[in-house]
Amino acid sequence: MSSSNITSTTLGIKVLSFLTSILAGGIEAYAKLTGQSEDKEEDHTWQKPGPGDRRSPCPMLNTLANHGYLPRSGADVSLAALMQGLKRGINLAPDATLIVGLKALQASTTTGSGSWQSWVSSWVTFHLDDLNKHGVIEHDGSLSRRDVATGDNHSFAPEIWAAVLKVLGDDDERISIEKAAHMRGFRIAEGPRMSPGGFSMSREDLRSSAIETAAYLRVFGRGTEGGAETRWVRVMFEEERLPIEEGFKRSDKPLTAAEILELQRKVEAVGAAPDPK
Repeated sequence: MSSSNITSTTLGIKVLSFLTSILAGGIEAYAKLTGQSEDKEEDHTWQKPGPGDRRSPCPMLNTLANHGYLPRSGADVSLAALMQGLKRGINLAPDATLIVGLKALQASTTTGSGSWQSWVSSWVTFHLDDLNKHGVIEHDGSLSRRDVATGDNHSFAPEIWAAVLKVLGDDDERISIEKAAHMRGFRIAEGPRMSPGGFSMSREDLRSSAIETAAYLRVFGRGTEGGAETRWVRVMFEEERLPIEEGFKRSDKPLTAAEILELQRKVEAVGAAPDPK
């Protein structure tokens, strides 16, 4: 990447971060006025989803719902609740949360009833399983889910995840940016074979995929240098719980949109993955 492109990308990251920060501030202020900023769930012990609980294709959102940082039911998640839950659970900054939250609303099926407040609320809420809708947040090429053509694009798929882990190897205690990029690249390259019924990723899907990789690197790693703890990442993907028992601690420093987008750029800059076979 040329120096001019790097400068342009850096400026774009700063502008996006600034704009989302302004919007996030407004949502947080509204949440305080309406009492939505209060943590109504005191017990954040992990609990398996019960019958009727809604879950998404995103292991991190499911994890936070399983701990009660998001509604355990997975229903009627507001932008304010999303920001507060991600902040309390992993200290994700509001501007970073909105990268996901604003897209999630595009898939929302929540509806209001009765009062005008109920209708307004329905415009800024979503159910976790609304995110199963293909082409909004969910996309082919997931590290741990099957593709939409298979008929189930949201349940954890052990065989997909196991194939991706082969790229990492058995001895790596941490996942570097390069290894994370190779894991992502392998899954995308193998997509047509894993999903013979159809596989497709748009430019936006590829960008979302890189952001998702950047997010777990930042949450479980060392700043913008990668190095995510492998066992922590595996617990989140495989069990959908925070790896507190394994030593994970919520970052004292908010994880910002600028940091995640910087990691995204680094992930995308890595070349093709070697064949793990």
